[in-house]
Amino acid sequence: MSGEDLVLLHGWGMHGGIWAGVRERLAEHFNVHAVDLPGYGDSASVTPYGLEQLAASLAQGFPGPVRVCGWSLGGMVAQRWALDFPEQVKSLVLVASTPRFVNGGDWGHGVGQPILEAFAAGLEGDYEGTLKRFLSLQAKGDEEVREVTRALRASLFERGRPEVEALRGGLAILGDADLRAEAGRIACPTLLVHGDRDTLTPLPAARWLEQALPDARLALVHGAAHAPFISHRDQFVRAVKEFLA
Repeated sequence: MSGEDLVLLHGWGMHGGIWAGVRERLAEHFNVHAVDLPGYGDSASVTPYGLEQLAASLAQGFPGPVRVCGWSLGGMVAQRWALDFPEQVKSLVLVASTPRFVNGGDWGHGVGQPILEAFAAGLEGDYEGTLKRFLSLQAKGDEEVREVTRALRASLFERGRPEVEALRGGLAILGDADLRAEAGRIACPTLLVHGDRDTLTPLPAARWLEQALPDARLALVHGAAHAPFISHRDQFVRAVKEFLA
């Protein structure tokens, strides 16, 4: 691998291996690091398990400057990284990401709090089933729903089972984090890759980020739900390459 460093951050419940379908193609142009977030795969957890701690852990491992691509929860971590360590993050690709995951108050571009609470409760009684139900939500509505579901399920435990504390902590981040007030300070160029059928982070969340970030543009993937890098790989790779070039 050669070229500039590109760090890929996965979403809740998954691991760095989820990028397998696009990693090799991106590695033709970049030095790709598909990392496991703390508590996943071979990555040691952090305490407390918060957005700031996750960003600080990555900042220590990749002092930069780097380009960062984050999916879903990984996109929120990427935003926090760019906010707390702006000198390290050269540019961002936010995939199916959002400044706030749950609805509430003046924000209606997420999921209902009861959905997140149901997943948190499910972790205690049916760990594996809860993760698989979350995968089904990620594929819901996608024109390639079977392919996305198959790919997500096949990858789920490839790097072992994530630590329960990391899963709990990740759900707490999704339930509590709200980056809207700080979004205007993310000064680096940002590409928003978003499916128009995403039910977990609906398209209006990406359009909000497009307006709030000083230097952002939206690459809309028609027919995609929450995992456009799986369902529409060619379009995803092309958009990322063109942006990072």
